[in-house]
Amino acid sequence: MNAHAPTLIGRLGTWFSPAATAEIAAAEDAALRSDRFRLEREGEWKRLEAIVARIERGRLRSVPDEDLLALPALYRTAVSSLAVARETSLDRETLLWLEGLTRRAWFIVYGPRAGLGDWLMRFFGGGWGASVRALGLDLLIALALMVAGTVAGWLLVASDPDWYYALMPGGMADARVPGASRAVLMGTLFGKQNETGLAVFAASLFSNNTQVSILAFALGFAFGLPSALLLIQNTALLGSLLWLYHGQGLTLELVGWLSVHGTTELFAILLAGASGIHIGRAMAFPGEAAVLEAAAAAGRRTAQVMAGVVLMLIVAGLLEGFARQLIDNTAGRLILGGFMLVFWIGYFFVWRGNAKAGAGA
Repeated sequence: MNAHAPTLIGRLGTWFSPAATAEIAAAEDAALRSDRFRLEREGEWKRLEAIVARIERGRLRSVPDEDLLALPALYRTAVSSLAVARETSLDRETLLWLEGLTRRAWFIVYGPRAGLGDWLMRFFGGGWGASVRALGLDLLIALALMVAGTVAGWLLVASDPDWYYALMPGGMADARVPGASRAVLMGTLFGKQNETGLAVFAASLFSNNTQVSILAFALGFAFGLPSALLLIQNTALLGSLLWLYHGQGLTLELVGWLSVHGTTELFAILLAGASGIHIGRAMAFPGEAAVLEAAAAAGRRTAQVMAGVVLMLIVAGLLEGFARQLIDNTAGRLILGGFMLVFWIGYFFVWRGNAKAGAGA
């Protein structure tokens, strides 16, 4: 008993030592300040939660005007309270609740104002076309580069047929090679819809154009130079094909074969290339803004155009996969391809849609 008595007495003594008393007082003071902090602001938090809950349930009209006007200030107050609470001894349960409340309130105050349906209505109702028209000069530059690439491809292959193999991506040539007879080339365009060779060529062509579209936009940050080179290189392939079929008097037939999906696909490449050039021009000539700021602003302007480019490539794939397989004559193919070209030109440059939708897109 005597051996343990000093230890027990020593422990009891430490409970009432000045250091222990100070620790207890500090803990009590911290708890008191935490309670006071919560009590002083809990009313505003509850009011914010009530407003957010009503809006989340779709009862925006039932929220009083004074609450709507107070919503931003209540949100900022809650965020400020959260920052302070993280540095104090506020209980974990209350801290987690406050974090959840501020996240919910953020989506109400700063989140998207419309759902997917409203965005699609604005997009197709004028926003997409307005974004395309805003590219202006960049579209003309991209179009000039594509025409120049087509002419360059034709002239290169005409001067030396070996250029054809350099321009044609691997796996796409099959029977379409310099020296092929008219009958062979004609056979690649008609009456072979069910054979795999044509499908492989068309799929390779579509895959190549899709890659060009994406890269022409993505590489625009390098002052637009890679975008310009991609447009020239891709249309040089088109020029070499035109030269090959022209040599056998099949130019119109090839144009018809390509036009079914090509008018949509090449238009998509044009828009993607113009978007990349737009970013490149913004970086080369940023004006008073910093280069990165100018590039970011141009990227935001062209993002909507590229969303439409993806849709156009999907449409082109459907036309290539179904329509061209069903139409086995040049006249029908030219009519469909011409219709799609007129449709896209009319949609982007003639029909303005809802001016309000276009402005808000």
